[in-house]
Amino acid sequence: MSRWKHSLDRLSHDERGDVPGWVLITLMTAGLVIVIWAIAGPALSGVFQQAIDRVTGF
Repeated sequence: MSRWKHSLDRLSHDERGDVPGWVLITLMTAGLVIVIWAIAGPALSGVFQQAIDRVTGF
């Protein structure tokens, strides 16, 4: 019985996952989105405003 308990204990520790890796990936993705938004935001806003102006006729 102790052999099974040891195997189950070992499996429960192996199933934790790579939490720091997922945190790093999430933070890097958020950083990339912020940088891309900062660079492309004004240009996209201008394109959107031009499209609205053409549709409304102003």
